Amino acid sequence: MDIRLLWLAVGTFAIGVESFAISSLLPQIADSTGVTLTQAGYLVIAFALANAFGSPVLAALTGTADRRRILTITALIFAAGAVWAGFSQGYADLMAARILMAFSAGLYTATAQATGVAISSVDHRARAISVIVGGTTMAVAFGAPLGALVAGLVSWRGSYFMVAGFGVIAAASIWIMLPSGLRGSSLTLRQRIAAVGLPGVPGALLTTLLNLAGAFTVIIYLAVVTTGSIGLPRELVPAVLLAFGVGAAFGNAAGGQLADRIGARATVVGAIVLNGLMLVAISLAAHLPAGLVAPVFFALIILWGATGWAFPPAQSSYLLSLSPGNAPLVLSLNASALYLGIAGGSLIAGLVLQYGTPSDLGWVGALFPALSLLGIGLSAALRQPEPSMARLG
Repeated sequence: MDIRLLWLAVGTFAIGVESFAISSLLPQIADSTGVTLTQAGYLVIAFALANAFGSPVLAALTGTADRRRILTITALIFAAGAVWAGFSQGYADLMAARILMAFSAGLYTATAQATGVAISSVDHRARAISVIVGGTTMAVAFGAPLGALVAGLVSWRGSYFMVAGFGVIAAASIWIMLPSGLRGSSLTLRQRIAAVGLPGVPGALLTTLLNLAGAFTVIIYLAVVTTGSIGLPRELVPAVLLAFGVGAAFGNAAGGQLADRIGARATVVGAIVLNGLMLVAISLAAHLPAGLVAPVFFALIILWGATGWAFPPAQSSYLLSLSPGNAPLVLSLNASALYLGIAGGSLIAGLVLQYGTPSDLGWVGALFPALSLLGIGLSAALRQPEPSMARLG
């Protein structure tokens, strides 16, 4: 394996820590900034939307620029945004910092994947992408609990300073390890968006959006579910995140292996069904006898992490099978669909908390994985061989 891929993954790790640790920070942020918990959740929605829509635009604008320079600058901007967030004075200030972080995160992730493909041989490109995406998995497994632990010790601001440190490490490593002169294809925004029309791709993107919306209906308020629905003390939130992360690490590895053995589509369907079942079970766990609630909840969280994170690698494999010659384009669009799903799930969760209770989040979220199966059916129905639109080298 090319060691340079690991340094690219450090950046996706930093981004993932911020993106997933915030679920444990929202109650503190709401108290600190004087807003409601639902309004604090709008920080997640803004980040997700800025990432989803900003990534293809910025990728089009910087497509032919030196990739080492783009990756280094975006990692430093992300780190600067994290410092800004740590020192922010009020809700609007923090919102602006997170939007800046979202734009830089989206461009970094898209460029990192394209760079991984460029520096790898043709038969190792999928593996290169999996290593870079693996940075996000490690962030879920270990970074998010660490962020929650730091927040518990020194407040949520300390978590942002930690994220900034990871961003600086990524920038320095990339500048040292990557060669200069790597440049991408000159693709316009219209050409990038046109990949949405490739046969089978629209249904697959809809599947990603809906399945992630269901998962993030709970993930984004997992701390609230832990304390408000399950009744565990706030000090156990990092342990809950760690349990979820350990499951996610196993699920990510298993999802890729299962996709190779039984097929990507079958793995995606299985992961979606299990995601929905786990969400329902999390809602039901609050109604168990008092002595069973905590152990059953932790077991469910581990299983949910595993089943939920079996989806991303299998879905990436499925998208690659739909259009092998357009891998960077369809994976970039999938990332946008993922963040649109996060935004949708966060919005839905906020409405549930406004009109219901934390224990309602699971069963409401489970509706969306069920709907996402329609996307898989649509993708399969429309799938046809299609020539490559663009190749990224």
